[in-house]
Amino acid sequence: MSQGGLSFFEKYLSLWVVAAIVLGTALGYVDPGLAAFLDKFSYAHVSIPIAICLFFMMFPIMVKIDFTRIKQAARSPKPVALTLIINWLIKPFTMYAIAYLFLGFIFKGLIDGMEIIKGDEVEVYRSYISGAILLGIAPCTAMVLMWSYLSRGNDALTLVMVAINSLAMLVLYAPLGGLLLSVNKMPIPWQTIVLSVLIYVGLPLISGYYTRRTILKRKGIAYFNSVFLHRLTPVAIAALLLTLVVLFVLKGEVLVRRPLDIGLIAIPLFIQTVLIFALGYAIARVIRLRYEDAAPAAIIGASNHFEVAIATAVVLFGLNSGAAVATVVGVLIEVPVMLMLVKFCLSTQSWFGRTKQPNQPLESTAGKPST
Repeated sequence: MSQGGLSFFEKYLSLWVVAAIVLGTALGYVDPGLAAFLDKFSYAHVSIPIAICLFFMMFPIMVKIDFTRIKQAARSPKPVALTLIINWLIKPFTMYAIAYLFLGFIFKGLIDGMEIIKGDEVEVYRSYISGAILLGIAPCTAMVLMWSYLSRGNDALTLVMVAINSLAMLVLYAPLGGLLLSVNKMPIPWQTIVLSVLIYVGLPLISGYYTRRTILKRKGIAYFNSVFLHRLTPVAIAALLLTLVVLFVLKGEVLVRRPLDIGLIAIPLFIQTVLIFALGYAIARVIRLRYEDAAPAAIIGASNHFEVAIATAVVLFGLNSGAAVATVVGVLIEVPVMLMLVKFCLSTQSWFGRTKQPNQPLESTAGKPST
């Protein structure tokens, strides 16, 4: 352990994230066959290798949640209402406006070419806008738990918000996509949405709940805090880095093949992410949320469910379409930008009222990772 109780990996997390992205991209570009091999292990566009990595990333977070506080968190209407308003009444439309402004107007002259989508010729910039829209209407339901955990947010409340937004996505994803993409009927990969929620959230939630209950019953609180949690500390971070390597192995060739377009797409996605976070964070302060509730409420609106967005882009427009490329750029900027926002949250905790950590009642906050 390093000074301050942080492990070597926790102290330099941002550096390891960049290294993981570079490593994964290089492997995917140098050996496209590796990506093809990993892609074989998927069902309904859900990657089994990524699902395994995400399980080990989510499990240490889930096992630390005091599940007796879930009902209490569910009775907090303000942060839940905030995230629903941001995700479904604001974010999709700001994403459309920002993507069209930059990709359809400011950068239009820099994006050349046409592509064939289901027999029709489409301008590439329009395809990029479609991919951005698909990101904007897919709120994150997995990695947001990691961002909440790193920002020392209320993990129990985050779990409630994730569950509610997952249900909302089943109902609102298709209508919003149809409206913003201006199509009469939008085929939605329902299996992908349901499976991703079950695998990325459901499995680690259930296993975390029963693991916590069993250890507390057999070994007691002291063992749980001082031994078990201590051993779990590096697991979530290591799983996050491995997830990034696998993700960018799968998409590395695409990112290297279109560097200029990747940069142009990243700009509106970055602006959208920061804007939505700032809006949610500001509203959270105005309505006087505690920091532990304000941080995840703002973060859940800023992050995207890129797995669902990629799958939908592939179903609608094809694997090699500009829309699919745009959703991959969402993966590229998601982690570095969210880590930046986590650091901002941690540095502005004094802006909000603060009470005893609601998501860590049995352990000191010194053991929580920082970025």
